[in-house]
Amino acid sequence: MKKIMWIVAMIPVVVTSVVLQFMPDVIPMHHDLEGNTDRWGSKTESLIFPIIILFITLFWYLLINVFEKKSITAKTEKEQMEAKSSAKVLCVVGLSQAIMFGIMHCFILYSSWIQANTGSSQATIDIAKVSCILCGILFIVLGNFMTKAKRNAVVGLRTVWSMHNDDTWRKSNRFGAICIMVTGLLTIITSIYTSGMTGTIFMLIYLLLAAVVAVIYSKKVYDKEIDK
Repeated sequence: MKKIMWIVAMIPVVVTSVVLQFMPDVIPMHHDLEGNTDRWGSKTESLIFPIIILFITLFWYLLINVFEKKSITAKTEKEQMEAKSSAKVLCVVGLSQAIMFGIMHCFILYSSWIQANTGSSQATIDIAKVSCILCGILFIVLGNFMTKAKRNAVVGLRTVWSMHNDDTWRKSNRFGAICIMVTGLLTIITSIYTSGMTGTIFMLIYLLLAAVVAVIYSKKVYDKEIDK
C-alpha cells in the first residue's frame, strides 16, 4: 500500500506539469472569503501544492516505517500485532489524504484555468465547499478503519480512559468511529447546501461535538470497567 500511496501522491505533480503547458502565464492564486480574486501570480506556483503533498506523504511514509520496524523488534506477540495494526491504519490515512489532496488540486487547477481564460474576478469553483465534501468522505473512510487499530499511542481515540485496557479501547474506538462517520455525513450534507465558508464552520462544530461526546463516552466505559 505504501507504493500505491506514493503513486497517488505523484499524480498531482505529473498532472500539473502537463496542465501548465496549456495554462496562461498568469493565473488566480488566492481569493478572499467572498470568492473574489485578491492575488494573481505565475502559473508555476501551481506546483507548490503538489510538492507539499509529497512532503506530507513522506511524513506518513516515515511514520509507517517506524511501526513496521517496531513490529519486527517487538518482544511480545501482542506488541507485534499492535504495531502492524497501526502501520496498516496509517497506510490508509496516508493514502486517503493523498487522494483527497490530489482531487482538491485538480479542482483548483480547473478553476484557475477557467477563470484565467474568461478573465473573471471571482473563483469559478468554491474550493472550500469541495474541500469540506472531500473531508466528509475522508472522515467516513477513516471511521471504518478506526475500529481495526489495536491499542497504541498514535492511532485512534486515545484518552487515559480508552488506553486503560483492550476492552475500554475497543468500546471507545467503536463509538468514536461512529461519531467521526456521522460527522463526515453531516459535513457532506451541510456543505452541499451551503457555501464553503459556512460548511467549514459547521464541520469544525461537528468535529468538536464529536470529540466531546466520544471522550465522555470513553470515561463512561472506563468507569464501568472499574466498577467490575
